Amino acid sequence: MGISPRWFSQTGPGHSQWYIDRFRKMATEGVDLAGEARLLDAMLARGSRVLDAGCGPGRVGAELAARGHVVVGVDVDPELIAAAKSDYPGPTWLVADLSELDLPAVGHPEPFDAAVLAGNVMTFVGPGTERAVLTRIGSHVHPDGVVVVGFGTDRGYRLADFDEDSAAAGLVLEHRFATWDLRPLSPGADFAVSVFRRPAGGR
Repeated sequence: MGISPRWFSQTGPGHSQWYIDRFRKMATEGVDLAGEARLLDAMLARGSRVLDAGCGPGRVGAELAARGHVVVGVDVDPELIAAAKSDYPGPTWLVADLSELDLPAVGHPEPFDAAVLAGNVMTFVGPGTERAVLTRIGSHVHPDGVVVVGFGTDRGYRLADFDEDSAAAGLVLEHRFATWDLRPLSPGADFAVSVFRRPAGGR
């Protein structure tokens, strides 16, 4: 594995289990945890293949699978993947570093119609690997497929840098919103949801 993701370097012992327990509790309380999945679902044909990149304990990918999509979820944290497998059997859940992602090498050669990076994934990858992450994700998506990324813009990864990295990764920005329910982006917004397309004939 290359540079250690911030998920490990910026969190302490027990954080992964706290994160798992937090979302399990929210689910039992009936909190709406499906906003990201609703957006992706509206963009896709039924039965689409979706890469849930940085899937954590699986809530987004599980909801997409429940809506009829074929989901492969990937996360660098084995504890989170174990929780996803336990709580949401059905999708494929894999441990991998997004900056080195190569699913064909581990038996999953078919490209995806879409990839989603929710839950501030881009602010938890290894410092300096953001462009590599976006490049590796994009390479797993069909030409004309979409990559949807949401993260807090006040968490150390500037939106301007993100735009440079995504353009260098061959992704074309089509839409940007302030929330997963498509509220318009305003100056000073502390969250951004960006919808990219991998150009047909692109790399």
